[in-house]
Amino acid sequence: MRKTLLALTLGLVTSTAFAAGEHGGSHAPAGNAEIDRTIRLEAGDMWFDAESLDVAPGATIRFEITNTGNLAHEFVIGDAEAQAAHREMMQQMSGGHGHEGHGGHDMAEGQHGGQMPAVTLAPGERAELVWTAPQNVDSLEYACNIPGHYESGMSGNIDLQG
Repeated sequence: MRKTLLALTLGLVTSTAFAAGEHGGSHAPAGNAEIDRTIRLEAGDMWFDAESLDVAPGATIRFEITNTGNLAHEFVIGDAEAQAAHREMMQQMSGGHGHEGHGGHDMAEGQHGGQMPAVTLAPGERAELVWTAPQNVDSLEYACNIPGHYESGMSGNIDLQG
């Protein structure tokens, strides 16, 4: 629970840092942001219930993620390169097995060197992540980068073309 709370806090803090990067405009902190849309996602064992999302550039999204599976999962937003770097780090941290030690690590850098927004969920847990979509990117990915999960299909695309 403590690791999940830390990861959730990290996710909310990093989502603000990511959203307020170099893509222009001012952004209120995630906790004070005006929400344009709420997206509810389910994370099951080796799937997300949406394989892709269309999000307007600059929109502030509240993701409500529920882990209905029997395994821990994460929900991370970033470009393909940052997701790959995060998967590699997760592999090294766990020795290639499981998810031990994940809570509180530094996320890989995403767009413009900002941190990738993320939450980690234990089985049965629900978490929220508030994120503002960048305005100068066409697409991003959301993924679970726990070793083996992405490779089993736990990812989706975010189309930011308006």
